[in-house]
Amino acid sequence: MAVQKLPLAKALNESLRKALETDPKVLIMGLDVGKLGGVFRITDGLQKDFGEDRVIDTPLAESGIVGTAIGLALRGYRPVVEIQFDGFVFPAYDQIVSQLAKMRARSLGTVKMPIVIRIPYGGGIGAVEHHSESPESLFAHVAGLKVVTPANSNDAYWMLQQAIQSDDPVIFFEPKRRYWDKGEVDTEAIPGELHKARVAREGTDLTLVGYGPMVKTCLEVAEAAAEEGKSIEVVDLRSISPLDFDTVQASVEKTGRLVVVHEAPVFFGSGAEIAARITERCFYHLEAPVLRVGGYHAPYPPARLEEEYLPGLDRVLDAVDRSLAY
Repeated sequence: MAVQKLPLAKALNESLRKALETDPKVLIMGLDVGKLGGVFRITDGLQKDFGEDRVIDTPLAESGIVGTAIGLALRGYRPVVEIQFDGFVFPAYDQIVSQLAKMRARSLGTVKMPIVIRIPYGGGIGAVEHHSESPESLFAHVAGLKVVTPANSNDAYWMLQQAIQSDDPVIFFEPKRRYWDKGEVDTEAIPGELHKARVAREGTDLTLVGYGPMVKTCLEVAEAAAEEGKSIEVVDLRSISPLDFDTVQASVEKTGRLVVVHEAPVFFGSGAEIAARITERCFYHLEAPVLRVGGYHAPYPPARLEEEYLPGLDRVLDAVDRSLAY
């Protein structure tokens, strides 16, 4: 059957299975990805079916994992690296930023770096410190890296395969609090280009832009606003670097208003780049300043306070009302 209803986590598992079946050069590496199947079971059953040489349990050494993947890529492999949680990626930050991101530029494009680094990210699961970070802007700022994040099961299935097929390094952020959300996956129809945004809901009064875990929240906001007679368009970015400004611009030229939503702190976040670019591109179409809703410029709080930190329905609706009242 081409269309199945799968949780986002299972869609990722099926995507990895397809990649391992299709290309013998694809390897999976990371702590507990083999026998355990990953802490979120994204690699469940893959070592059993493809062997310890292709689904490789590694020591707890993120810098070593990424460094080894770089060496394997130089030998023609396509490693898929799992970082267990977002806050654990920083020991590997030097390898990613200083080495991985620069290889193709150093070699004038002759050296390929087909590495995917999968990172479960964001909050909402009641985890402890270092388990709920949103570092996507840090990586999007680094030239040479591609940064993407799916918001639903179908994109999870297809975007991961597209990332694995890319000859550039891709940081693949997985919205961990959406792992258990079910959605339809069409295994025979690619939904679109990896770095192309999509209009998740059409509207005429205001554009809401989000990505990853915030797309579901934005859709809930649009539904609530519709009950008050407001027509909200929702754009799912899907890719943060490169970023599809053309789709956002087309939407804003239609609605005249823009609110950007993300979990990461607003200060120096991806919303700042979007607000600046869209103001430059759409100055004469805007009916109100571009507004941003996101996390606070503070360390991620203890689990019992995270609902106060994360952008929720009320905070986004408040921004929508402020924009429409301008």
